[in-house]
Amino acid sequence: MAVTVVDYKKREKEGQVFFLLVLQGQPEIVKSQTGKSYITARRASISTTFNELACKDLIGAKFTGSIKRVQCEDYEYAVPESGEIIKLNFRYEYCEDSSVEEAVFETV
Repeated sequence: MAVTVVDYKKREKEGQVFFLLVLQGQPEIVKSQTGKSYITARRASISTTFNELACKDLIGAKFTGSIKRVQCEDYEYAVPESGEIIKLNFRYEYCEDSSVEEAVFETV
């Protein structure tokens, strides 16, 4: 499986500026709460040590791995399209997929 860099975001924390890459997984068909099917792709962000130019250059790059749904503590989320506040208990996270050979021959 592979993920694609589709965007980057600039963030600031404690006076330090850093950049995140926005990764998108493979398209998948899911069912809505009303039972209708639609196609979507999971997205997750990952921190980098790169500057803005390097992040910009990485848009379109593909990396092995996938975007997984991970349980977490409840948090409030504002739906961008409607502004509605909802509670979620999951997030999406990039996971490196390793082959059986990598797992067997991995050195610590």
